[in-house]
Amino acid sequence: MTFPSIFPWPRYLSWVRAALAAVVLVWACLLEGHGISTFCTLLGLFLAASILVAIRGKDQSGMLGLLALFGDTVYFLIVASYSAERLLWQSAIFFLYLMTEALEFHGPVETGIIAGICAIFCAVLPYPQIRLLETTVVVAGLLACGLALNRRRHRNLLEATQQKLEQAERAAAKASEEERQRIALDFHDGPLQSFISLQMRLEVLRKLLDRDSEEGMKDLKQLQSLAQSQVRDLRAFVHSMRPVDVDGANLVATARRTAESFQKESGIPVTFLGANAPVGLPQEMTLEVLQMLREALHNVQKHAGATRVAVAMEKTERGLEISVDDNGHGFSFAGTYTLEELELMRLGPASLKRRARSLNADLLLESRPGRGAGIKFRIPLQ
Repeated sequence: MTFPSIFPWPRYLSWVRAALAAVVLVWACLLEGHGISTFCTLLGLFLAASILVAIRGKDQSGMLGLLALFGDTVYFLIVASYSAERLLWQSAIFFLYLMTEALEFHGPVETGIIAGICAIFCAVLPYPQIRLLETTVVVAGLLACGLALNRRRHRNLLEATQQKLEQAERAAAKASEEERQRIALDFHDGPLQSFISLQMRLEVLRKLLDRDSEEGMKDLKQLQSLAQSQVRDLRAFVHSMRPVDVDGANLVATARRTAESFQKESGIPVTFLGANAPVGLPQEMTLEVLQMLREALHNVQKHAGATRVAVAMEKTERGLEISVDDNGHGFSFAGTYTLEELELMRLGPASLKRRARSLNADLLLESRPGRGAGIKFRIPLQ
């Protein structure tokens, strides 16, 4: 059995109001026994208005909803004051309907005001039998107020959760877009440029072979070396796109495996320093740290021309410290710079700077042109 996504409470409650008004009118007329009194006339007018509202099926929220709630409250007070003994159970049932209406279409303030007015009215009526109705009004009113407050709290929690979900979705979409841009940039600067260069060299080789086969063979050997280098670059690029495999909570052990894998695929010797001890980073930060390490090593292979790399990872009182040093060409600038200085001068690898900001990490970049470079991250531990 399937149910509608939104239950049509306004329509059903409107017909419940009309049905209760009809029962009260019939019962009151039977009790009168002769003619049509002013009280029965008022009940008839309320019944006609209730049927009209039910037929139209309008929503009972907003100002019209408040007017309907006020009218239903006045109707209850009239019925309760007419004869507490003869219409006692009808009055009690209609009060329960009144609380249901307030709960469904209004908040705890309106529910509390209506329950308080009805309770005070029943307390001042000069009928002994009204005490039974007063008990129902007080107990049902307190329950309705409690439910209204709890419903408001859950609604606020739901709205807060919805806002957090929307923020998370926006952050995920932004991170995904930035990652796509980084991959596209890396592919353009790496494999794509290499293949374009290879295509141009092949065209030159074809023309050279027509003129001088000996020189062409020399150039062919150089192209073979270039192709091998491009294969290594492409393998490193594909490896950097793979999901990070985290070894439980042991970040250092996973980082060590990452360095060993880089050495195997790039052919560049790597020295790794770090004790295999739990670091205590959340899962999301752990993945980001490992991706940052892989990206730093990939940059060394792609740009540095290094023959040796040293990686260190250490947990200190100030946080998790990670450093990557190489003996390659270094950057075009010389000196040691912080993340803020690199941002100001627009220097350094943009993707690593972005990852450092996302981790709230300190970054220190040292460039030694012709003698290598080193980058160090300090990630705060919570």
